[in-house]
Amino acid sequence: MCSTCCLCTVPTMTEGPPVAGLTMLGEQIYLLRRKQGNEIEVYDVVSNRFCHCLTIPDIRGFTDMTSCGHFLWLYISDADAECVHRLNLQGNASKWPVSAKPCGLSVNRAHNVLVACRSDHKIKEFSPNGDLIRDVTLSADLVKPWHAIELTSGQLVVCHGGYSDPVSRVCMISAEGSKTVCTHGGQPGTDTYQYMFPAHLAVDSDGSVFVADVKNRRVTLLSPRLHYIRQVVSRDQLQSGPGRLCLDAQRRRLYVADNIREGGQYTEGRVVVVTLVSV
Repeated sequence: MCSTCCLCTVPTMTEGPPVAGLTMLGEQIYLLRRKQGNEIEVYDVVSNRFCHCLTIPDIRGFTDMTSCGHFLWLYISDADAECVHRLNLQGNASKWPVSAKPCGLSVNRAHNVLVACRSDHKIKEFSPNGDLIRDVTLSADLVKPWHAIELTSGQLVVCHGGYSDPVSRVCMISAEGSKTVCTHGGQPGTDTYQYMFPAHLAVDSDGSVFVADVKNRRVTLLSPRLHYIRQVVSRDQLQSGPGRLCLDAQRRRLYVADNIREGGQYTEGRVVVVTLVSV
């Protein structure tokens, strides 16, 4: 991946309300916006044309979305209701409690759902039916976890730290959460090796890590051992902050949710596509 260059193209979906979730299943991209109503917009992955909407019953305050290609489920985290919603492609829905405010979501190789719980300092793993598999309590220095992804090794990559926290970084931790293997970042800042609110992650097939750095308005690429490689998206290519990432490894595309923040609130958003080209 260190020999990969990137080209940013035009937004792939129409501009509108801020983007809270972004994922893909097969030949379609699923887009969750912060707006009145409870719909997921569905787009064709080749043409980027709008196809239809799916409805999520009883959702209150969604924060992220992910998908499972094995069971063909969509999962949506709901911070206000402290639950995860599960939706199939026919629109059938259910939900289960998290007993905390869920943030970022991901699906591991066992097809279970990893939920980052910022409010109680944990990563929780649930089965596709909502049964709690494990409850990983993070060490005291991993403040406010936003998103976690399980690697093929079983280790977890976690991004943590908000606007005013003393530490803002990306960490690789042991499967049980007791040991920090390696880190990137530290004190918040604008330098190459610093972050200001690393909110979301994507991991490539070789273990390389993409990090959405919201306040610095960039997406950073790290090696499998979390060494800095380069910026794949710079602030000149974004209107504001990259809040969510979705990697299409097959087509070598990285989808980036670009949300505008005004007066302390996100007001509008779009999706930008980054084409990854090996040289």
